[in-house]
Amino acid sequence: MQLVSVAALADNHVIGIDGELPWPSIPEDKRQYRDRIKAHPVILGRKTFESMLDDLPGSAQIVLSRSEQNFEVDTAHHARSVEEAVEIAESLGADTAYVIGGAGIYSLFQPHIDRMALSRVPGEYEGDTFYPEWDESEWELESEEAYDRFTLQEWVRNDR
Repeated sequence: MQLVSVAALADNHVIGIDGELPWPSIPEDKRQYRDRIKAHPVILGRKTFESMLDDLPGSAQIVLSRSEQNFEVDTAHHARSVEEAVEIAESLGADTAYVIGGAGIYSLFQPHIDRMALSRVPGEYEGDTFYPEWDESEWELESEEAYDRFTLQEWVRNDR
């Protein structure tokens, strides 16, 4: 099972403020993000899941939550840990699962992920939610593609 973290972040690692993006919407980024994850299970926290109920991403949603355990969405599954989330993804026949946030979920999974697909939005933004720092010596920048308002970076962990 390959775990891939997907996020859009500013130069100062900000990913959100008050549950929203801190920068104006970037439709091209949203499109590439949705295309990447649509056929795969996604792993996310309960608040992120609830914020996306009107337009759920991925083929299935694996929701990490200490409190809520049942969701009124047929494609949603509850998990209590990284290991349980991976087990659920494997039980769905997936060879890849995408970790899509929020900040606590990114931090929890950072030691376990194999790849990062990061949309780097130039500039520093005010925010209350951050993508975790990582040791670049443990990662290799596999590719980088410039778009109009962001640069898509694909990182691969060295030891995997």
